[in-house]
Amino acid sequence: MKRYLALSGGVGGAKLAAGLAQALPPDSLLIAVNVGDDFEHLGLTICPDLDTVLYTLAGVVHPQQGWGRGDESFGVLDELRRLGGDGWFTLGDRDIALHLLRRQLLSQGLSLSAVSAELARRLGVAASVLPISDQPVRTIVHTDQGTLAFQDYFVRLRCEPALRAIDFEGAGKARLAPAVRALLASPELAGVIVCPSNPYLSLAPMLAITELRESLRTLKVPVVAVSPIVAGAAIKGPTAKIMRELGVHPQASVIADLYADFVDVVIVDEADAALAAGNPRFAVAPTVMKTVAQKLALANHCIELIGKLHR
Repeated sequence: MKRYLALSGGVGGAKLAAGLAQALPPDSLLIAVNVGDDFEHLGLTICPDLDTVLYTLAGVVHPQQGWGRGDESFGVLDELRRLGGDGWFTLGDRDIALHLLRRQLLSQGLSLSAVSAELARRLGVAASVLPISDQPVRTIVHTDQGTLAFQDYFVRLRCEPALRAIDFEGAGKARLAPAVRALLASPELAGVIVCPSNPYLSLAPMLAITELRESLRTLKVPVVAVSPIVAGAAIKGPTAKIMRELGVHPQASVIADLYADFVDVVIVDEADAALAAGNPRFAVAPTVMKTVAQKLALANHCIELIGKLHR
């Protein structure tokens, strides 16, 4: 049986993850998700990227936002704010229910992988959706307004501070989740797909885990990535803004440079087709995923491309 590993962050990656889940049998796909955004809030363990992927694959994600629940209410948050509680991070009532269950399961001694698998089962998600690691890796951003925890930068301050550098606390000690490690070493692995998530905030925390990057470098199967940049702009989120603040021109070729040591081919949108002219580092396909059909088409393109590549 051919199996595939997808590396994903939140909203952008979740779209391709949904296409892959539609294109492949459930036991042929493992989606490993960033944990750099995870944090403790109101006594709960919040895993934004994991939850976004789970909600997307379960078909309950907010259709416009791409995160949170579509069928959400905010009674708890409204009352929390009325009582003067810490209500800057928006949590819906159904979302809180999931976080309460996660906290309960974690308190029973289950790993984050085991908890994520159980939450996926209860949400009706057939594909494996797991954290990249069961150990904490926390994204810390250094900005013109000082050093900030990720959610303070991303949510509380809405990415407004100019970013200067990023650290990933715990990455040096973190190990891959057991199922991720096992798949990377499995003869059944056919290829790896790097989803079009933010390369600095979503994928870099994962790749900072030495075990992952080293495994990707030495794999005997192809690794393909989908660029989150289209015609110099980010499909979703602050990727282009961050690139400019780091002194990098926002274009798809930069994505190829960031992943040059382990990615065989970067898929770019038709708007960037000139990059691919005579350049084996690039392939061209529509990468903007607004519909179910577009997600599935890009997923199939990734799978077909892997089938044509050799290491």
